[in-house]
Amino acid sequence: MKFISWNVNGLRAVEKKSPSFSEIVTDLDADFFCIQETKLQAGQSPIDLAEYHEYWNYAEKKGYSGTAIFAKSEPLSVSYGINLADFDNEGRVITLEYPDFYLINVYTPNAQRELTRLDYRMAWEDAFKNYLLTLKAQKHVILCGDLNVAHQNIDLKNWKTNQKNAGFTPEERNKFSVLLEAGFIDTFRYLHPNLEEAYSWWSYRFNARANNAGWRIDYWLVDNDFSDKIQNAEILADVFGSDHCPVLLELNI
Repeated sequence: MKFISWNVNGLRAVEKKSPSFSEIVTDLDADFFCIQETKLQAGQSPIDLAEYHEYWNYAEKKGYSGTAIFAKSEPLSVSYGINLADFDNEGRVITLEYPDFYLINVYTPNAQRELTRLDYRMAWEDAFKNYLLTLKAQKHVILCGDLNVAHQNIDLKNWKTNQKNAGFTPEERNKFSVLLEAGFIDTFRYLHPNLEEAYSWWSYRFNARANNAGWRIDYWLVDNDFSDKIQNAEILADVFGSDHCPVLLELNI
């Protein structure tokens, strides 16, 4: 089973590029295609993917955040958010339930410049982990999305100068470690523990992508009991259209 996750940084903009978002989805031919930062409201989708069921979660604020999942198979149930009002107005989470697993697509809040939203981010981390553990107690969990954190030094180009910046603070990195310790696997590092210069996001400034001065902040996680199902985990850095690139997971399920 093939899964793709991609922060598109504005779906309408990516659909206008060549190749378009729709063409990329068709070419990659995944069973599930999860996207973050759609920047859409209801009724604004520019695409029609006949092969997929579509599920959308919109932020109350226009042109901000938002997530979507395109699934070839219809789920048993669909839920939006994590059932907490403080965290459910930005369209950040979609959960699809299937017989053997939950699929969760998330766009984690950014701590922002000067870490103005770090406290909110820390509260989110605890609430989201508890949400995942509630699901994990029922069946397997497959989680993807832009988690807005580079976990280890190997996960970004310039780690020494970014230790106090959003996405690489000790607080954010520790929360990711705590999540893994709660029973989850970073599938890319599981298969590629020492692979360097493997990034999924690059700033639009300073020719960062051309110089591969990036960060790995887009992930596929699975619960520990699904480790034997992991077949492949890759970063599709040759796919353009956003400041992020898609990340792939293949599971034998």
